[in-house]
Amino acid sequence: MSVRVTILPGDGIGTEVMDAAVAVMEHMAVCFQVDFQSTTRLAGGVSIDDCGVPITDETLQACLDADVVLLGAIGGPRWDDLPHDQKPERALLKLREALGLFTNLRPVKVYDSLVEASTLKPEVVTGIDLLVVRELTGGIYFGEPRGYDRERGWNTLVYTRPEVERIARVAFDLAAKRRGHVTNVHKANILESSQFWREVVQEVHREYPSITLSEMYVDNAAMQLVRDPGQFDVIVTQNMFGDILSDAAAMISGSLGMLPSASLGARHALYESVHGSAPDIAGQNKANPLAMIASVGMMFTTTLDLPQAARVLDRAIDRTLADDFRTADIATTDSTVVSTDQMRDRIIEAFDEEYDRYRHSGSGG
Repeated sequence: MSVRVTILPGDGIGTEVMDAAVAVMEHMAVCFQVDFQSTTRLAGGVSIDDCGVPITDETLQACLDADVVLLGAIGGPRWDDLPHDQKPERALLKLREALGLFTNLRPVKVYDSLVEASTLKPEVVTGIDLLVVRELTGGIYFGEPRGYDRERGWNTLVYTRPEVERIARVAFDLAAKRRGHVTNVHKANILESSQFWREVVQEVHREYPSITLSEMYVDNAAMQLVRDPGQFDVIVTQNMFGDILSDAAAMISGSLGMLPSASLGARHALYESVHGSAPDIAGQNKANPLAMIASVGMMFTTTLDLPQAARVLDRAIDRTLADDFRTADIATTDSTVVSTDQMRDRIIEAFDEEYDRYRHSGSGG
């Protein structure tokens, strides 16, 4: 299998976590016979510094030509004073729009060995495995008109029927492969756009009689994520709500450095770590690479249709954490604190051991 990959390390710790993830990806490729044809490009603040824009047309074209885009992290305080339409984050919005990435998937899984790393009680987070499905190219982030003057600022929240139908089908299809429950999150008690969203999702639900659908207002959903996250299987929600809720859900695991992300369209896919560029630790070999490494695992499942490879990687991550090797952000007083590079090497070592088990068992189960 030949796969074209455009790599965008981005800013801050993006380069460090990407280097670790690409090393793991290439190691997995040998085991599962994948030929990655990779090219590395600039995006974000580093592109502004080098090219004067957050992302160039040439880089966008390289992403359009690829089967997969891997993104590290974008942004940082050194670019905060730039005009809004010139900030590093505009690169990500352009990528989503150009690639038609209308679905964002953020899984939240708590490894048993990391239960104590969460700020929530162990009995609340043990066994958590939920998925936030966020609509990514519509809603208030893209609605027109928008702007501000000295007296007021305004944005427009618009959703069309096709936009809501396609994200609803993604959520129901994913729930069918999981535990069969979708929670539709909105603000239909206040917003007409949410009333429309709720009605369309309910109409699509009729096509999925085996799936249970629940409705929840977004403020209640934020509270319930902290109070009882175990009640959720798949959460489907609009762009802005999903942005906020997925970050809140991320902290269930104890660190943003643990959580992967996939953004999918009809023909393209982008995989990225959830965390930011963390300029305070950039260049110090301290960053947790597990979110970016796990994003590679999502790529093997979703784009490459090699879920067995992702399962081996997941067991390798679990084994490494169970052996109490941790980067500083998830370390306890008894942990062996390792660097970014050391975590990469431990994951590869554990992957080899788990791959041997997989090979001798004859299955990825």
